[in-house]
Amino acid sequence: MRLTIFNTPLLTTSLRIISSIGLKLIGWRAEGRDLSHSKFVLIAAPHTSNWDFPLMLMVVLKLRLHIFWMGKHTLFPFGLAWLMKYLGGMPVNRKKSQNVVSETIKLFENHDKLIVLIPPEGTRSKVKNWKTGFYRIARGANVPILLGHVDASKKIAKLDEFYFPSDDLEADMKKIRAFYAGTKGLISANS
Repeated sequence: MRLTIFNTPLLTTSLRIISSIGLKLIGWRAEGRDLSHSKFVLIAAPHTSNWDFPLMLMVVLKLRLHIFWMGKHTLFPFGLAWLMKYLGGMPVNRKKSQNVVSETIKLFENHDKLIVLIPPEGTRSKVKNWKTGFYRIARGANVPILLGHVDASKKIAKLDEFYFPSDDLEADMKKIRAFYAGTKGLISANS
């Protein structure tokens, strides 16, 4: 896999220390878990603010993860695309058919270790229905979904539990959504 902020010698170690201190200074806790799987889709919800991004970077660095995250292509403008990719970004143009699901499944097939973070809402705005791409990727690649959440009311970012998709998308989405009931994002009106 390519060089990112999460695997750059010396720099990553320094950024992990800075992230741990930064989280303490702003009063946030990052809680991880023993990751028994080397390949999985990570979802983190609710995604409600632009501030979710720097918080996510600090949490991921503190928890010593090496992730890639999907973001809309407009986050990768000319001149800054290299930086966003170095931060682990994978641009997705939602207006064009890019076969994102099948391409991501191929990535999982071709790597022994891979964590892909996908915001299930697909936007920072309040939504009734989540996008199902994360689910279809996990199902197609035969990898679990790690349920991570941000709860601004408790100032905690946490990796909770692995969920293994079944053949019933609708039932699984209900269970996954129920897991996130009651968590509040940084902008609670969008949660």
